[in-house]
Amino acid sequence: MVSRPWNAVPSSPEDLVRALRAAGIREERLLEAVRTTPRADFVPAGQVPAAYRDAPVPIGQGQVTTQPSLSAMMIESLELDGSEHVLEVGTGLGFQTALLARLAADVVSIEMRPEIAERARTNLTGHGVRNVELRVGDGSGGVPDRAPYDAVVVSAAFPEVPAPLVAQVRPAGRLVQPIGPGGQEQVVCFVRTASGLEQWRVLTAARFVRLRGRYGFAQDEADLP
Repeated sequence: MVSRPWNAVPSSPEDLVRALRAAGIREERLLEAVRTTPRADFVPAGQVPAAYRDAPVPIGQGQVTTQPSLSAMMIESLELDGSEHVLEVGTGLGFQTALLARLAADVVSIEMRPEIAERARTNLTGHGVRNVELRVGDGSGGVPDRAPYDAVVVSAAFPEVPAPLVAQVRPAGRLVQPIGPGGQEQVVCFVRTASGLEQWRVLTAARFVRLRGRYGFAQDEADLP
């Protein structure tokens, strides 16, 4: 067996799988989804050399991808078994969306920026991902016409879970979101109970972009497409 040099640049999905294992990810279905979803096809062309590093990459319009190990941690906390109807708030270029689609029955994903959403649509179509409904709009309000959801992933920060998202989680369903002002968060997984959302556990500290929209932070000119 030929070993890789200790300082070799990560260059394949298997490199990313090794990084996720090192970060504590143990769900084999999730690791297999990462192995069979080439991240290089879900980043801008100029970022391909960095695709298999466990690091966020910029995707334009002031946005960055979620660090793969952090995304995997959030997905793993949902404990998906393949039967779930999932809402994703913040599509980005579709890598996390593709992972969710491989692990759940179907995914509704909403992205505020039309150009980014169109690139995600192209990426997902190119990989034959057919169980995703991609919407363009204000993710802070969720997608109520497709609710309720068994699981919700929010990939942007706000000090609390917006009320419309709480209402769209099915009883006993889970929601994971970075809770904080944007730039310094606790990523928290919640469970929907009869009285609302109950904190299940804090996954990690992290830094996320802010959740913009009617039920999030006000939209700044700098955030507009």
